[in-house]
Amino acid sequence: MPPVPPRPDDTDDVTPPPPTDAAPAPTPVEPALPPKYLKPSARSVVVMVVVALLGIALILRAWHLWPFTSAVMVTDNAYVRGQITVMAPQVNGYVTEVLVKDFQHVKQGEPLLRIDDRIYAQRVAQAQATLDSARAALANSDQSQAQNRAQIASVHATLSAGQAELQRSRNELKRYEELAAQQLVSINDRDKFRTSQASAQASVQQAQAQIRIAEETLVSTQVARKSLEAQVESAQAQLELARIDLANTVIHAPRDGQISEASVRVGQYVAAGSQLLFLVPDALWVVANYKEGQTWQMRIGQPATFAVDAFQGQVLRGHVEQIAPATGSEFSVLRPDNASGNFTKVVQRLPIRISIDPGQELAARLRPGMSVIARVDTAAEPAPAR
Repeated sequence: MPPVPPRPDDTDDVTPPPPTDAAPAPTPVEPALPPKYLKPSARSVVVMVVVALLGIALILRAWHLWPFTSAVMVTDNAYVRGQITVMAPQVNGYVTEVLVKDFQHVKQGEPLLRIDDRIYAQRVAQAQATLDSARAALANSDQSQAQNRAQIASVHATLSAGQAELQRSRNELKRYEELAAQQLVSINDRDKFRTSQASAQASVQQAQAQIRIAEETLVSTQVARKSLEAQVESAQAQLELARIDLANTVIHAPRDGQISEASVRVGQYVAAGSQLLFLVPDALWVVANYKEGQTWQMRIGQPATFAVDAFQGQVLRGHVEQIAPATGSEFSVLRPDNASGNFTKVVQRLPIRISIDPGQELAARLRPGMSVIARVDTAAEPAPAR
């Protein structure tokens, strides 16, 4: 008997057999137990102690603490300095000629630029004319004094002659008075001598008056001469000022050095006092700003070295030349007021000036403003003053 096929509604209840290639079910894993505490070995302890000691040593060395203290005081707050001169005109005017180029080396007295001098040349001529006029007036005063003295001498001679005539008239009048009393001469003759004596008396008085007038005129002339002398001196001073202004139309280098960038141009109007050029001198030094605690053993003349950043740390030699009289904060415009209530201690710095020893090739390449690292050997004996 053949098999009976299943009914369609019976197929839903039949579970298909699992595929033969299915993965097996995962096996449950037991939780891992905590590892046991491992006791460090003696070698590990030694390594950790050595590392800790090295770290402490590095910290002490970085802060220059015991036992790494040194007599050599170091600071990187140091710079090359020089007396940079600001070149400014003393007169106003238009620039007619610039005689230097950017960064040019110049010698003392070398002309740098010229300002239009036509106005100042005319002022010199005007002042010279004023001086000549004052001198002429003074010469006229001297001539007037000479004339007054001659007039006084002439009047004195007239006075002497008048006094002699007066004395003769008096004698004659006395004699005729006696003769008239004896009626030996007429009254008319006696009156003539009286008139002659009165005329001589008037001549003497007139001469005396002329002398007083001439003397007063001489005094006035002498007083006027002092005023004229003052005018001559004033005119001479004005002439000198005009000549100085004329000379100042040419700006000269006050010392040897190197010119900065020449920003002034021909035709530019410049005013007195305006900055035109900077002159960097050849003589340079180093200013190192040390902490106040680093300076207690510093003395003038102690040897110093400094490494220049621009020279890849190459070292130059020098000596302590000067120690500042006060810290940098004392020279500031607004000095700190520690009596205001709140106080925070700030370590102050003291500027130390270090001279550069001669005979070093790199010294000629130094420029003001360069950063350096300065070192001063405070244990060394100060060198004698040079």
